Amino acid sequence: MSDFTGAAAQSMRSRLPTLAQILSKAVEAKASDVHIHAGAPLTMRLAGMLRELKTGVLDAASVEFILKDALSEADRRLLNENLDFDTALVLPRVGRFRASFYRQQRGWDAVFRPISAEPPSLEQLNLSPVLKRVTDFHQGLVLVTGPAGSGKSSTLAALVSLLNETRTDHIITVEDPIEFIHTPKGCVVNQRQAGRHTRSFANALRAALREDPDIIVIGELRDLETIQLAITAAETGHLVLGTLHTNNAIRTINRVLDVFPPKQQSQIRSMVSESLRAIVSQRLVPAIDGARRLPALELLFVKPAVSNLIREEKTFQIRSVMQVGRAEGMTLLDDSLFELVKSGQVAKDVARRHAEDPKRFA
Repeated sequence: MSDFTGAAAQSMRSRLPTLAQILSKAVEAKASDVHIHAGAPLTMRLAGMLRELKTGVLDAASVEFILKDALSEADRRLLNENLDFDTALVLPRVGRFRASFYRQQRGWDAVFRPISAEPPSLEQLNLSPVLKRVTDFHQGLVLVTGPAGSGKSSTLAALVSLLNETRTDHIITVEDPIEFIHTPKGCVVNQRQAGRHTRSFANALRAALREDPDIIVIGELRDLETIQLAITAAETGHLVLGTLHTNNAIRTINRVLDVFPPKQQSQIRSMVSESLRAIVSQRLVPAIDGARRLPALELLFVKPAVSNLIREEKTFQIRSVMQVGRAEGMTLLDDSLFELVKSGQVAKDVARRHAEDPKRFA
C-alpha cells in the first residue's frame, strides 16, 4: 500500500469517510460483512444480501487511503509481500472485526466482519438446545460444518464458551485469525493465531499434544496434515472441535476420508469411526421478515450403527440412521427447514433453495 502525504492527501481526507465511520455504521446496521473494493461502491451484507451504500464508486487511491491506518507497518509489509492478509482488527469505541485484505486487478480490497465483544450463546444464535449435548463429550472429534458464511465460527465459539463456563479444563485454540476472545472462566483458555503465534495449524497441533490440553479447538481443518493430527488428538483422549466447508453430515465424513491416499483408507476409516462423536452442519436462511437469517441444522450423533457404516464404506446409509434417530437428537437439514416453514419463520421457496430434496417443498 502507498503512503499518502501532502496536499493531495488533505483533499482526499476531506471527502472520504474514515474506516472507523464505515465500520461504526456497519455495527449499527447489524451488517454481517463490509466490502471496500477499488472500482465499486461501499457495500454491506445485511440479512444475507449485499447492499450498496450511496458513496459512489471508490477509485484505487481512495480505497488505499481509507485502509491506510488499518494495518501496522509489519502487517503492511506482509500484505505487500503476500498480496493477501487476514487479521483481527480492533478499533477503540467501534469494535472488533475479522479483516481480509487482498489485491485484485483494480487495486487493494478489504472485507470486514464484525465480531461481538463476548462470544455468543446458543440461545442468541437461535440454535437448538440439543447442541448442548456436544459439550458432554470428553474425548473425540466434533465437526461444525457448512458453506462459507453459514455461521460456523459463531456456532463453534458458542460451544467453546459453554465448555469454558461449565468445565475446569485446559482449552487451546488454533485460529487464523483469532475471532472471538474467550476470557478464562472455569477453564484455562489459550488462543493462538497461525502465522503470528505459531507457524501453521499443523505445527500448533503437534505442539498442543505436549501442552497438556483437555480440549483443542481448530478454526479450520484445511489439509491432510491438519485433519490427520486432529484425528490423532481425538484418539489420544482429547476433545477436538473444528470446522469444515462441507454441506451435510455424510459429505463431511466423505471429505475427511477422501483427503487420505487409498492405501491409508482402511486405517483412517477405522480411526474416524472410533473418534468421531458428532457433526453439526448448518445453513443460514433468510427469515420471512427479511430482517435476519435463521439457522437450519443437520445434526448427527455418532452411535455404533454409524461407526459400522463408516468402517464398511456405507456412509450413504447414514441418512437412514439419522431419520430413525430423531428421538436421540439427530436432525436432517430438510427436517430443520420444514420446521422453520411450518412455524412461519421461513418462506417455502427459500427452504426449497436450500433443501437437499427440493421436491419436499414443492
